[in-house]
Amino acid sequence: MAAQFLTLMADLGEDAQQRLSGWYASLAQAGFWGTQTPRLPYHISVGKFPLVQEEAVLARMKQVSSQFARIPLHISHIGLFAGGKVLFCAPERTPQLDALHDACLGNMPQAHPWTPHVSLLQDEPEAICAALPIPLQSFCPFLGDIVRLHLCAFWPAREIASMELRR
Repeated sequence: MAAQFLTLMADLGEDAQQRLSGWYASLAQAGFWGTQTPRLPYHISVGKFPLVQEEAVLARMKQVSSQFARIPLHISHIGLFAGGKVLFCAPERTPQLDALHDACLGNMPQAHPWTPHVSLLQDEPEAICAALPIPLQSFCPFLGDIVRLHLCAFWPAREIASMELRR
């Protein structure tokens, strides 16, 4: 049985969604589909939690979404994680982004340090290395924003809730 867990995500706004969808379309056109969950909006994961914490995470999500306005982002670079299975773009870290992350976690511990990023492609290292030239050809830094929080359970994928950040 696959591991089951919750992920709290900070969804990017429509302009960023369109730009990232274009990059992914270029990857797919070249034959790189990846193993990432389809149809999820592009996002920055802000926390991973056990399934038994669903009610607590939902309550925290509701509180945080009412306290935070949209957060501007400067998506400035692309990269790979150790092991080579994830190609991503990433924002510059800002006090606002870190404050959102900290507020989403509250006192809930995390197993790993946080690296804010937006996954573009998840696959085996050979496929990621072969795909890397495609976003390199068209990547340029851009401004975007975080507009909502989004909670999902995984394996199987189940969308639980989505809450807009206050304007």
